Amino acid sequence: MRLIITLFFLVNCFRIQPAVSQNLKRFETFKELEKELIKHNDTLYVINFWATWCAPCVKELPYFEELHFKSKGQKIKVILVSLDFKKQIESHLIPFLNKKKYTAEVVLLNDKNYSNWLDKVNSDWSGAIPATWLIQGDKRHFAERDFESIADLNDFVYSFITK
Repeated sequence: MRLIITLFFLVNCFRIQPAVSQNLKRFETFKELEKELIKHNDTLYVINFWATWCAPCVKELPYFEELHFKSKGQKIKVILVSLDFKKQIESHLIPFLNKKKYTAEVVLLNDKNYSNWLDKVNSDWSGAIPATWLIQGDKRHFAERDFESIADLNDFVYSFITK
């Protein structure tokens, strides 16, 4: 019996996780992403636009992961929207995600025709990343900046909630 329990424990500890490439949602257009991920309800959607080649983006990703983790049970959904180049998905994005093992939802947006969708996020968005978009019902807020700490991100998010 002891042997069976030990084997069960070892199998579960060293179970091979499926590669991120199998689970990564990919959207060819911003419209597809918006339709599938963003619902007009009382949930707060914290949407971060980033890429692996953007150092400030990568630096702040742990803050979004912490927000995701600490907001479990609340009506807050963190979505990390990668804008990585299509030719670097397998060589950069997938290995990065496999290494980091983020639990917040990560999706890939392949829509590089920015002029068609940047204004839908915010008319003042230059297209620079990192950028964060908050949506709750009909309320919207946008920041084209990086966050210096989890406290900085929390201030941004929770000040929106209390408006």
